[in-house]
Amino acid sequence: QVHLVESGGGLVQAGGSLRLSCAASGRTISSNAMAWFRQPPRKGREFVAAIGVTGAVTNYADSVKGRFTISRDNAKNTVYLQMSSLNPEDTAVYYCATDPVRKGGIWSAGRDWGQGTQVTVSS
Repeated sequence: QVHLVESGGGLVQAGGSLRLSCAASGRTISSNAMAWFRQPPRKGREFVAAIGVTGAVTNYADSVKGRFTISRDNAKNTVYLQMSSLNPEDTAVYYCATDPVRKGGIWSAGRDWGQGTQVTVSS
């Protein structure tokens, strides 16, 4: 089982940027598609972005398309989420996860999840 640790969250003003990292340990994630999800306050968990094994294929939620970029460095066993033009609606706990699957338009992820990192965007 892989251990995922997110970092890079914090408090930022609207219009600002943050870069989240998801570092994996225990085994390589180079053979896993990876994804970021988030859970806003008092809401359910929602899909943010996914990336294929090589990084050539990416998918984004409509709400973040054009503002967020998912990437990975398999040599470092790490996945990133570059977030720009942040707004208060992006406030959430952000999680990385392995093996995202889209079924019926709904994204879900596999067994491995990190503990999350808090992102708070002030207006």
